[in-house]
Amino acid sequence: MIAYMRWHFSNGISYNRITQAAKCPYNYEEDTNMTTRFQPENTVLRLWILLHRVRDVLVRCEDSIFSEYGITYEQFRVLGQVKIRGSSGRMIDLARGLECAPNGVSTLVDRMVKAGLVRRTRGKIDRRSVRVSLTSKGDDALKLAAPAAWEFIQKSLSPIPHKDKDALASLLETLKCDLLGYLYPELDTADIIKNSPTNQSNLYELMVKNLPLSSSEAKRQGGKKRL
Repeated sequence: MIAYMRWHFSNGISYNRITQAAKCPYNYEEDTNMTTRFQPENTVLRLWILLHRVRDVLVRCEDSIFSEYGITYEQFRVLGQVKIRGSSGRMIDLARGLECAPNGVSTLVDRMVKAGLVRRTRGKIDRRSVRVSLTSKGDDALKLAAPAAWEFIQKSLSPIPHKDKDALASLLETLKCDLLGYLYPELDTADIIKNSPTNQSNLYELMVKNLPLSSSEAKRQGGKKRL
């Protein structure tokens, strides 16, 4: 004990501080009451942090996967939307489908045009109308990346029971629509929910119709790895 106290004194911890700590032991009941008191605020803060952290980690994982096919997570999203919309892929519709600001999507498409993943053309009648279509390079990348993405999604969500997945999807949909209402207060909340791309009953059907979800199907359609 003497040696222990000498070590503390030699490291700048005074005798008075030690005796004060001994006279003021940890109050478990007081700490528990404070924890209970701030539990709602603690939960809100935890959710806020987790929403950001989960999104950040998810993007890092997907960027790692998609890098095998020469694209990023953001580029994969654009390629998928262009594929689903086909020849009707106007820039403004692309931004709506991605639920992103048009300027941000335009900048991303500019980089993808330079990378040879998509092409951009202007309307013959209305030159202000811009359409985006896939190049063969972009189509090949999408065909191979889609099965890898689907496999990762299924594996990541597999620990969560189906009923909890359904509940989580509904909660996140509500939160997303509320946040969009904050960004666009001029829009009616009911319209935001009705037109939400992630609230469509045929979401999976659209994906299956336009994207191969197995590696064998991707190879059959002619995808080439490492573009």
